Amino acid sequence: MIAAAAEDNAIGKGNDLLWHLPDDFKRFKKITSGHKIIMGRKTFESFPKPLPDRIHIIITRDKEYRVSHPDCQVVHSLQEALKKVEDEKTSFIIGGGEIYKQAAPFSNKIELTRVHTTFKDADTFFPEIDWTNWQLVDKEYHPKDEKHRYDFTYLTYVR
Repeated sequence: MIAAAAEDNAIGKGNDLLWHLPDDFKRFKKITSGHKIIMGRKTFESFPKPLPDRIHIIITRDKEYRVSHPDCQVVHSLQEALKKVEDEKTSFIIGGGEIYKQAAPFSNKIELTRVHTTFKDADTFFPEIDWTNWQLVDKEYHPKDEKHRYDFTYLTYVR
């Protein structure tokens, strides 16, 4: 899984992010490029267009939902999405909140950007993770600056 979440696990509101962190966007692009990315329909629809150099696997319950783009595949369950990546060395769950919650038991790595603030009006959250089964293998702190309104830390966990 790859996500950015505030201290209270907030990740979004109104199908949009709560912050703008250019360095985190660059890191997301670097980590996910060349891989299959699994997401819910609302997460997909929050993009202006499909992300380049990635195969998008979009989960929706809507059996009529279609995306006419060669890098997009529509499935109707997390299990169906996971089947599409079973032969991949690396693939990513990229959101939203419900997809993260469903996918947590199947994940072996979490790339988490912890944004050091809280948001009272968020409507989407990263799930609570039982960290006792996870090992923190990398940590990199970034202070706020002229491009980043909040301090944040990249955290890489494996199990």
